[in-house]
Amino acid sequence: MRLTHSPSLPARHGLRIATALLLGLCGTARAAEAAAAEPGPEPWNLHAQATYVWQIKPSFPAAYSGPDSLSPERARSYSFTSTAFMGLRLGPATEAYFNPEVVQGLPLSNLTGLGGPTNGELQKAAGSSPTFYRARLFLRHTWGLGGGTEQVESDANQLAGAYDKRRLTLTAGNFALTDVFDNSLHASDARTQFLNWSFLTHGAYDYAADSRGYTWGAALDYRHGDDWSLRAGRFLQPKQSNGLPLDRRIFSHYGDQVELERRYTVGGREGSLRLLGFHNVAVMAGFDDALAYARQNGGTPELAPVRKRRSKYGAGVHLEQQVADGVGVFLRASANDGRSEPYAFTSIDRAFSAGATFEGARWGRPLDALGLAAAVNGLSSAHRAYLAAGGTDFFVGDGRLRYRTENIFEGYYRIGFGLGRSDAALSFGLQLIHNPGYNADRGPVKIGTVRLHVEI
Repeated sequence: MRLTHSPSLPARHGLRIATALLLGLCGTARAAEAAAAEPGPEPWNLHAQATYVWQIKPSFPAAYSGPDSLSPERARSYSFTSTAFMGLRLGPATEAYFNPEVVQGLPLSNLTGLGGPTNGELQKAAGSSPTFYRARLFLRHTWGLGGGTEQVESDANQLAGAYDKRRLTLTAGNFALTDVFDNSLHASDARTQFLNWSFLTHGAYDYAADSRGYTWGAALDYRHGDDWSLRAGRFLQPKQSNGLPLDRRIFSHYGDQVELERRYTVGGREGSLRLLGFHNVAVMAGFDDALAYARQNGGTPELAPVRKRRSKYGAGVHLEQQVADGVGVFLRASANDGRSEPYAFTSIDRAFSAGATFEGARWGRPLDALGLAAAVNGLSSAHRAYLAAGGTDFFVGDGRLRYRTENIFEGYYRIGFGLGRSDAALSFGLQLIHNPGYNADRGPVKIGTVRLHVEI
């Protein structure tokens, strides 16, 4: 959602709300977890999280700015989210989950000017006043198929219990598509890991979701022991590009995806390789159509006049590997066909990212962590031509374009404290972005971050 409010007073207001809710959630969740703990499968649980992110952007050089440019002036941004994760066992193999959530925040430049926006939590923000809503409401049913058992611990949206190593799991309802697909140990959670959208999932994965990142649909996940998994699902698209209301016509407008995961060990160290493909069908605009319309009718090319039902295809590969005790690396590469507007994620048609995370036990601080990553985002030739002609999509558009790939470097250090590893953490981070909005005439941009996260 695009916002235009001043960040100063709302940020202080959000910090007060964050402090109060953090304290309340801590006590409530701990009490519920203690009450629910008993031998055997966990009948119910309650977990919670709260995250406050503050960012500052110094001024940066820009030869010119357009309607969807990142402002070259000094600016601040913040976000606050708090979520309760409620789980209930309905039967031996059936579970229900409900996640109420509250968000508040203010993005840099109304969330425009970057293919990789700087704060993944601001995908959920709706303004400088707290907004309460349902984030998830879904069922999970598991069919055990043998192969031995493994114990699953109690966690957010996960009831503790023993499950067959070979199993088929159906997840259906309202949730985030990335809860099931492209799960990463190192780069998928802006609350505890990298913040830039380029590291949340495949950059070119225009996955079906509303403007907060959630949708309705169903996914089947077959897990073949410790070796491999195959998962597929169909989900609702928003009614319009990056909109909040969802289109319920799931047989005519939808997002399909399939993912194959192979797990392995190299030298006794665990790794995985995931191959993802997706196919979206929605009422979208094509860049070539927008350029042709402008040539015929005059003026700057626009997307709105040429929207119609069309498809978008894409694929990605994701490699993760433990390389030493407490050290893991990841690599992602993805691309979509680049013919249609960014519909539900962000303005990236080609993406490559890689990084590493280091657990603090290596230097005597077991609750700490260090993360370093880099991303290279790119656009298709049709997308470039559209922006160079003065067009804008939802996120980028400087009025003209001297195209270069958008290069992003991010690092964070997380200081853990409290009663457990993920109990509470204070993080400090820095992002350096070259060619913001794919434009060599602007930048580089520096972003400083302070993040407070608590989970129960």
